[in-house]
Amino acid sequence: SATDLVAFAISSMSALPALASFCGYAAICIFFLWLFASTFFTGCMVLDERRQRDHRRECLCFLTRKNKAENDDGGYQEGFLSRYFRKYHAPLILSSIGKIVVLAGFAGLFGFGVYGAINLPVEDTQRAFIPSDSYVTEWLGTFDENFPSAGGIDVAFVFEDNDEIYKSRNELASLHTRLAGKSTSSPWIAEPVPAATYRNVLAGYKENVGNFSDVELGDDGWPTSSDDFVSSLRYFLFDSGYGSAYVTDVAFGGTNDNTTTIDAIQILSEYVGLTKQKSDGSIIDDADRQIDAMDDTRTMVEESWTDLPEQRFVYSEKFIAVEGFKVIKKELFLNVGLALCAVAVIVLLTVASPMTALLITVAVAMCLVEILGFMFLLGIAIDSVSVINLVLAVGLSVDYSAHVGHCFMVKGGSSKNERATEALADIGAAVLSGATSTFLAVVVLLFSSSYVFSVLSKQFALTVGLGVLHGLVLLPVLLSIFGPKPFASAADDTSSEGKNKALENDNDDDEEVQEEEEPTKHVGGSSDSSSSSNDDSAAADDAMKNVEIDNDDAGSDGSCSC
Repeated sequence: SATDLVAFAISSMSALPALASFCGYAAICIFFLWLFASTFFTGCMVLDERRQRDHRRECLCFLTRKNKAENDDGGYQEGFLSRYFRKYHAPLILSSIGKIVVLAGFAGLFGFGVYGAINLPVEDTQRAFIPSDSYVTEWLGTFDENFPSAGGIDVAFVFEDNDEIYKSRNELASLHTRLAGKSTSSPWIAEPVPAATYRNVLAGYKENVGNFSDVELGDDGWPTSSDDFVSSLRYFLFDSGYGSAYVTDVAFGGTNDNTTTIDAIQILSEYVGLTKQKSDGSIIDDADRQIDAMDDTRTMVEESWTDLPEQRFVYSEKFIAVEGFKVIKKELFLNVGLALCAVAVIVLLTVASPMTALLITVAVAMCLVEILGFMFLLGIAIDSVSVINLVLAVGLSVDYSAHVGHCFMVKGGSSKNERATEALADIGAAVLSGATSTFLAVVVLLFSSSYVFSVLSKQFALTVGLGVLHGLVLLPVLLSIFGPKPFASAADDTSSEGKNKALENDNDDDEEVQEEEEPTKHVGGSSDSSSSSNDDSAAADDAMKNVEIDNDDAGSDGSCSC
């Protein structure tokens, strides 16, 4: 609980709103789960133990059993899974050849994970949230097939300050010359074709201002004063009938009846279709090109257009999503890395062994990298859904390794292989059962048509599968090689066979004692028993005398016979 709580608490400070909200909610839930588990659930367990001791029924507690339960006197019996880990699993992976195979196999798996993590793309998955059998999905597919170059992204160049706009009127009206030739490389701005991909209110105004008889124009074809420019521009937009298409491109200051200034104008353009085709033939937005287009457009406006109004910026509604694309990969590695560091600290405090905590952290880190590799193989892109699931994977995968590592530390003995074997026999069944129940909880979602549930189930299946492999296969091998000594308080439980033999000997001794005492219990033959007992005593005395004589002879000769 502590590892999950800290991991989610750290990720709740993410710059991604969706990730921060989810992780904050999850951290609060985990805290209350721990609180109820350590208080309410513990009390229920105590009450259930009292019920068992009173031989009461499970559901009908007011009824008692007439006879004790069958397993009341049996004690603990090692189950099938524990015997499997002790007799087959542990000897297989802890043998010399087994260790080589395990280390080589996981090294290759980790290399594949690194390759996948490097090449894992950031994609716009908005379309994926639409059900595959939806009419909208069919329409989008038909549109992409027949009009692949259509559907560009609108972009607006905004300029502010009335006086600056008037001073730069010629440059602003001819802005299309600066945007031409940028469609084949970043910033991927479409060729400025009027009425199609480009709309400039000042260019339209200049084409029609000569038709206004009450406006005095200069040699450059523009009004001679700023006030005439503002009043004629307003007339062009609202009264002339020529500028109705540009009404939304100018923001005037003051009231509608007394307009004297221009607060801002926008010149609209468009990006080319920044899409790409996936391996399955579907068309999706190319997040990498969109990020380049946004960054390069901003750089062009802020650093290259220094002769235009000082207060200028570029904006597109798509930038909201592109800003997320830009930071989500960094946020992924940052949040997962911070969560992993927090888990390492918590494991160190709970396991109390730096080497064991390091090996557990290495196993968890390798598991996470390999999850990224399989995400690349399955075509799962980096988005808000997959990032949330990866943060969840940190808390889930550490459980499978931490329990094995802690159990290894409480096993006494000098043989690391035997300690690893005992740890697997004790805790391996519980770890495997927990992983199986977690997998069964999400396995039905693997066949869901919902994008969220499909990605969730796939990543959970990867987390459970890889987490169990690292906890029950890789970590025991690492502990058998690099594992530290056990806790000082750990009992030497590696000689289980010796203990069993000792118990067998004790039982044999008890049986012999009972056999020796049985003749004294025959009432009918008491005299025979008494005489035989006397004969046995006499024989024992003679034997002792002979032993003493032999010892005296051996001592006089100066030799010792053993």
